[in-house]
Amino acid sequence: MLTCYLAKIRNIIILVTVCITRRHIVKKTGILLLCLLMPFSSAFADQGKPLSAELLWQLKRIGSPIVSPTGEHIIAPVTEYDLKADKGSTQLWHFDGKHNRAITAKGLRVSEPVFSPDGKTLAFVSQRNEDEASQIYLLPMDGPGEAQRLTDIPTGVNSIKWVGKHLYFISNIFPNQSWEEMKTQLTTDTDNKVSAHQWNALPYSQFDHWLDERRQAHVFRIPAKGGNVENITQPAGHELPRSDQSSASYDVSPNERWIAFNAYGSENKVDPKIDIFLATIGGNKAENLTADNQAPDLNPSFSPNGKTLAFTRQKIPGFYADTSRLMLLDIDSRKLTTLTSDWDRSVSQFSWTPDNKGFYATVEDAATNRIYSIDAKNGKVKAITEATDFSQPAIGKDGELIATNQSFLYPARLVSINPRNGKIERLENFNDDILKDVDLGTYESVTYKGYQGKDIQMWVHYPAGFDRSKKYPLFMLVHGGPHNAITNGFHFRWNAQTFASWGYVTAWPNFHGSSGFGQEFADSINPDWKTKPLEDVLKAADWFKQQSWIDSDRMVAGGASYGGYLTSIILGQPHPFKALLIHAAVYDMYAQMASDFAVHSTRFGNYWDNPELYKAISPHYFAANFNTPTLVSHGQLDYLVPATQGFELFHTLQSRHVESRMIYFPDENHWIMKPNNSVYWYNEVKKWMTHFAEPGAR
Repeated sequence: MLTCYLAKIRNIIILVTVCITRRHIVKKTGILLLCLLMPFSSAFADQGKPLSAELLWQLKRIGSPIVSPTGEHIIAPVTEYDLKADKGSTQLWHFDGKHNRAITAKGLRVSEPVFSPDGKTLAFVSQRNEDEASQIYLLPMDGPGEAQRLTDIPTGVNSIKWVGKHLYFISNIFPNQSWEEMKTQLTTDTDNKVSAHQWNALPYSQFDHWLDERRQAHVFRIPAKGGNVENITQPAGHELPRSDQSSASYDVSPNERWIAFNAYGSENKVDPKIDIFLATIGGNKAENLTADNQAPDLNPSFSPNGKTLAFTRQKIPGFYADTSRLMLLDIDSRKLTTLTSDWDRSVSQFSWTPDNKGFYATVEDAATNRIYSIDAKNGKVKAITEATDFSQPAIGKDGELIATNQSFLYPARLVSINPRNGKIERLENFNDDILKDVDLGTYESVTYKGYQGKDIQMWVHYPAGFDRSKKYPLFMLVHGGPHNAITNGFHFRWNAQTFASWGYVTAWPNFHGSSGFGQEFADSINPDWKTKPLEDVLKAADWFKQQSWIDSDRMVAGGASYGGYLTSIILGQPHPFKALLIHAAVYDMYAQMASDFAVHSTRFGNYWDNPELYKAISPHYFAANFNTPTLVSHGQLDYLVPATQGFELFHTLQSRHVESRMIYFPDENHWIMKPNNSVYWYNEVKKWMTHFAEPGAR
């Protein structure tokens, strides 16, 4: 027994030494405390449960909160999953920090809660009882009562907002039909024995569903007391972009005079130009406010006094990670100002302060999503939060911010934030009962030298009870995008702590091209997706080889989407990995023309315009070098990277007699979203990697 405790004390000393002395340790106090305290608790606690895939699906998932205009009520959606039933349900919860409670029934799905201007009524979207599609429901906040349905829209309701006396929403309609005719049309389509789809132009798909070119997305409104539904955008002669709409696609001025909305700025739907239009509600024309800019202008938002329209602007067509700048347009004078022109960070999620003087925004900054304040007069920015990820905040009572906070070690929590000093107070205790018996590992941020000696940030995760005197296998994780950096949050689909719980050190390098490190860094891999990120990942492997606690004979790697692309590139190059995992990979860049995202075509030309580029960077051209055991997985409903990409890679591996396995999900999209499919995928990955690189310390 004494020997056991001495060993645990030794491990604590080693781990504390790691936390304090390693040259590139995270310097933020919050993460340093996690690094120090978690090993201590792990070392003395009885053997706890691992953060298994099954346990991930037991955790409640808190969505974005809203606050009533008076600050009296805090509401957030909370989703939980039933593995046996293989489905999830969402309830709306009311939070006051003491007596939190669910206010909608269990077993249903609800979303998009919004308050009335007086805060006395809550509206939300749900499909319940005999509803054929999602509808708006109203729930009183000042007393008991059941939610009452407000709308009966056959084509369904989404993206709701409550402004003045009306509720606004988006619906995908048959533009030349009455509501009754649309209902008949939907019934006819459902009963039709012909399964064919037909298109005469792009777009034809979006992510995981086909688009019906007979239908258009438009903004409508209905009086909060009920009554006639009014089409707002169709009379103005424009539809919202067919591929993607949300509540961020439009906004209504507080006096209900104006609507600003996204629509196509040209007839070209192959490379669509998305602009912001301004129309008088009830009018029959709309003004294109952003015609001069060839890249997307998005997220229109009126100031509380209605005098200014804020929105985000990118300047490079075909580059989705181009810096998003916050723009201000004076409604009366049409004077346009770039507010964040000198800031090398993207603003995409923002909200006005009630006094019209500024904004609160969630900004991705050096691998962490932080909340910033932005001055509306001079563009001055100030970070309010620091070490871990935060969501877009709502403004609560006395100016406090209400948001969710998460890290690699815990899922989203509901918190209040003091905007003056960043002090955080948690408002609930969801998931504490589940996580109290879980042995979590630790993590840190390191910096190493990547392509041409440039600094690359990387998250490193250690298994519970990590002992620096022993050697561990490495599981290198390659993130997607390519411009989607891994930030300090709880990732359900590829959870590094879950992989670490198997007995691996795991790592997320934020290689060249990753977002949150400035425009130059993000754009440095275009159009050559291959060279810099490949060297960054291989140099990360070299960094680990130099660590005394890594077994260089037990190194594996895997990635999804662009991460699958880069792992497919690694497959055809000299590398140190004993086995690979490739999910939803762009494997053949010619075949990627079948996607709803053709990658390089808008900015750098199609393959017939620039064949040498595609030959230089498409993984399938390096198939002659494939010789590493590879697990391939893909979903049939993936229209972002069609499933044929995965089968083509698997067929190539088999043709080359490389040990390989294909896992196919006929009911999944680009991600593995269903609970039992996710658990199966995690466990198959574990079996595959264990076969080639045994987990655990030696």
